[in-house]
Amino acid sequence: MTKIALIGKPNVGKSSLFNRIARRRDAITSEVSGTTRDVKRGEVLLNETPALLIDTGGLDDSSTLFTAVKEKSLEAAKEADIILYMVDGKMLPDEEDKKLFHALQKLGKKTALVVNKIDNDRQQEEIGWEFTAFGAKDLFFLSVSHNRGTRKLINWLESQIPEEERVSAEPELVEDEEDFALEEVLAAEEAREAGELAEEEEENEIKIAIIGRVNVGKSSLLNALVGEERSVVSEVAGTTIDPVDESMVYEDKIFTFVDTAGIRRRGKIDGIEKFALNRTQAMLENADIALLVLDASEDFTELDERIANLVEKFELGCIIVLNKWDEAKHDYETSVQMVRDRFRFLSWAPVITVSALSKKRVHRIRDLIKEVYAHYTFRIPTSQLNEILKRTNKKHQLPSDHGKVTKIYFGTQFDIKPPRIALIMNRPKSLHFSYKRYLINQLRNYFDFSGSPIVIEAKKKKSDEDFT
Repeated sequence: MTKIALIGKPNVGKSSLFNRIARRRDAITSEVSGTTRDVKRGEVLLNETPALLIDTGGLDDSSTLFTAVKEKSLEAAKEADIILYMVDGKMLPDEEDKKLFHALQKLGKKTALVVNKIDNDRQQEEIGWEFTAFGAKDLFFLSVSHNRGTRKLINWLESQIPEEERVSAEPELVEDEEDFALEEVLAAEEAREAGELAEEEEENEIKIAIIGRVNVGKSSLLNALVGEERSVVSEVAGTTIDPVDESMVYEDKIFTFVDTAGIRRRGKIDGIEKFALNRTQAMLENADIALLVLDASEDFTELDERIANLVEKFELGCIIVLNKWDEAKHDYETSVQMVRDRFRFLSWAPVITVSALSKKRVHRIRDLIKEVYAHYTFRIPTSQLNEILKRTNKKHQLPSDHGKVTKIYFGTQFDIKPPRIALIMNRPKSLHFSYKRYLINQLRNYFDFSGSPIVIEAKKKKSDEDFT
């Protein structure tokens, strides 16, 4: 797939152009110079032709952090097939811009100059000739915010893609949003167990979100997991703003990691970090597993607990990663006990100690991800589930509902990611959370659901009369 890199100084509109071409608000945009600090990739359609668009951090040597960002941006340029060098049309071009553009031309890639923030023809006439000094064969004047000139640029990009890659995208099939009736779900489950339906196709991609408060080592962990310097790592707390994703193949699975922005205490969240927090939560909606990264060199905080609550909120599989173990404040037994005491609602999540910087034990996380995903997608056969329900009910009977008998007719697992179990009952509203917890614990005794939540939903059989 053809790769297109957006290169330029900070705040020239690269992320806005990324969003405009991608037709989605994917990269965070802001008036704050240097908002994009990592390299952001995304598949886009140029009319009907697929391509990989790469949004890079601004080319700036004003600090150690931005020097690292610049290096990442130039690496992305070397990797790309087409380079779009963006400049701010409201400012006269400077010599540094010209030097950078000419240096990129020497890479031998198709390189175009994109002059942004040109809102009308008059502006283009007044200042346009200034940019001819770059000597660019392909020169585009546009205003991303007003969607002026972007269609011409997209058409040109499509024309630069090799003919063999210009395949029309297949139209997506959109399923009816109406939920299936419970009876249909149960009938499908019975048919599957009877061999009348093909088993669900196994998914090969596992989406993993790396979450934690600022400066616990999430970006370092991502780099160690994928085996390359993918995210910008800095001592500056809050370096990662955009969630950054990276895919790797591990055995028979594709791991897609998302290095989410570090989360601060609410009183300290301001400016572009509000966008980062919203983006982090949007990413979690599509994730399968969360790596909850905690700093073993410090005591856990209330903020750690609030971040961990996101795992429960989004019903994710979870692995608790105690990072910076080479600087651990407590021994292993004490640390694990502190985790269990502080994060009781994640009692089912495995704990692993690592050092992301030295890469010690990081490789074990990959195997753990596969194990947790297997549990996260596990289906309990209906016959076994109902046998377990019968046994557990004998051990501990359902409490009555104000003296009225409460019954579970039968149960079935109707979904995975996480495993979701429907209990068909005469009085579903009377199922107390403590009995749900008891049933979940019993299921964990019979099956290995380590790293995965289990969701139980009480349903009323549609054919039932009113029992109240």
